[in-house]
Amino acid sequence: MIRTATPADVPVIHAMVRDLADYEKALHEARATEEQLREALFGERPAAFAHIAEDDTTGEPVGFCLWFLNFSTWRGVHGIYLEDLYVRPEARGGGHGKALLTELARICVERGYERLEWSVLDWNEPSINFYKALGAAPQDEWTVYRLTDEALARLGA
Repeated sequence: MIRTATPADVPVIHAMVRDLADYEKALHEARATEEQLREALFGERPAAFAHIAEDDTTGEPVGFCLWFLNFSTWRGVHGIYLEDLYVRPEARGGGHGKALLTELARICVERGYERLEWSVLDWNEPSINFYKALGAAPQDEWTVYRLTDEALARLGA
């Protein structure tokens, strides 16, 4: 079952963010706190949204996705950018990841959004194969750039 996250889900979302960062070999970069996630998801002006995948038998959270709106100047409409999608290892293969993506696609269609986008590490073959099986196409002609830490501070000073 897929449901919209609630404030009570923040601790489990935080734990799964850390699990995902560990899987992606970047746990040292995962500095977000529960309070920061709570504010981003449920504060006065939420900037991000989340859904929870629950085990069909126990009702326990086994996965999540966290997303936000982007905008395409070429299409003239919003889209969804999927920041994180994670299913706990013991629950993989149970359809939870597909169900989370299906919910985001449903939201796109319902609201007239024309894109659902995300990034995947180039070494993550299981995820790449999963996404391709759903009909997702890699955007190989685009390279993602990022400013963080000292470089961001230097440019923004």
